[in-house]
Amino acid sequence: METIDQNTLSNIKYNDHGLVPAVVQSAEDNEVLMLAYMNEEALRLTLETRKGTYFSRSRQEIWVKGETSGNTQAVKEVYYDCDADSILLKVDQTGVACHKNRKSCFHNPLTETASTTQVSDIISELYSVVSERKENPVEGSYTTYLFTKGIDKILKKVGEESSEVIIASKNHSKSEMTEEISDLVYHTLVLMANEGVRPEDIGEALKKRRPSDD
Repeated sequence: METIDQNTLSNIKYNDHGLVPAVVQSAEDNEVLMLAYMNEEALRLTLETRKGTYFSRSRQEIWVKGETSGNTQAVKEVYYDCDADSILLKVDQTGVACHKNRKSCFHNPLTETASTTQVSDIISELYSVVSERKENPVEGSYTTYLFTKGIDKILKKVGEESSEVIIASKNHSKSEMTEEISDLVYHTLVLMANEGVRPEDIGEALKKRRPSDD
């Protein structure tokens, strides 16, 4: 258990309800993931356990992020602002941060420039839905069907979609390639979920393949 500086903790200014807002940010890409609230106990537990721990204003109780959903937060860094009345957490997020199966809770655009959806967000969201189908099968769902049939069926589909991408490329059809590559990405995500490979794992591997500047 990590030692907590009680003098530093005493600097935090809580509101009239004994709470302080906590902004949660991805340690990987600095994207803002969510806003929650902490009381003194939640902050202390977060520092002790290094798990994102908050206070629910609706339920009036302490809760640990991902305790039921599996979308956990490993806390890497904790800061407080210049007025000591808000907290910033930098976390390694497993799965999605938003209860609506979005990577970030901040996905409702108010400006045109904010409306462009990032490819990484779409992939994270789709992977989350695919994983949910694996854990909680839905009758009539094609994704559930693939998981039910097992690895051989999933691999067959990945192989078929790979071949279709090649054919579309030979036809020099951008629209056809777009559709076939999308099918391949979807079936690859099903394969990943089946085998326990996360988008974050792929991201780490891709970082090693970045072109050198020299």
